[in-house]
Amino acid sequence: MTPPPAKPPSPEVPRHVAIIMDGNGRWASQRGKSRLFGHRAGAESLRAVLRACRDHGVDYLTVYAFSTENWVRPKAEVDGLMSLLRTFLRRDEHELHENEVRLHATGRLEGLSPGVRKELFRVIEATRNYDKGHLILALNYGGRTEIVDAACALARKVQAGELEPEAIDEAALSAHMYLPEIPDPDLMIRTSGELRLSNFLLWELSYAEFYFTETLWPDFREEQFAEALAAYAERSRRFGAPS
Repeated sequence: MTPPPAKPPSPEVPRHVAIIMDGNGRWASQRGKSRLFGHRAGAESLRAVLRACRDHGVDYLTVYAFSTENWVRPKAEVDGLMSLLRTFLRRDEHELHENEVRLHATGRLEGLSPGVRKELFRVIEATRNYDKGHLILALNYGGRTEIVDAACALARKVQAGELEPEAIDEAALSAHMYLPEIPDPDLMIRTSGELRLSNFLLWELSYAEFYFTETLWPDFREEQFAEALAAYAERSRRFGAPS
């Protein structure tokens, strides 16, 4: 992800928000329910936040839907998450069309099941001409894996004689990330009180502002999203410059 030429964003509103949607399991446990029950409730929060992005003028929303590490979870939970993803794609496709929101996906998508890939790529293709908003699903995604894959792509070009090693710089590496056409996030939100990145967008979040909240993801709706945007508006981004 690197910033493409575009209209200058308002300094008070992040152009791109990335979210680690954490706390579904704890939310469900507090109610004596299964983890999958929490994931279903979390899907409702995603719908609410996607609408809030439209209302507040946020152009890009990236959500950490399934990491490369999530495969170690119980098979029943993984299967349930994949089923929930397919349901989300079918149920919410009409809302993407109505609001002209383009769907993207980032990660090692070849690791997903054929059924999930088919549904995912179908909606990606159906929304490819929209530009009033962008929803990016991070699926089978790992920040370290993305950097490794970019480095391997550059190494292949060097081996083929298409690139000199001395020509490799930050811009070259950025151009070989999974979605180089997407601008880097301005704001990263993590719910549930955890204070870590969990291998999420390690390259792209270099200069993002971080916002951590104790709110569990299923309880994170338009009001909580507005609070995160208000906190962002009070900050002064320096991109490495001295304060």
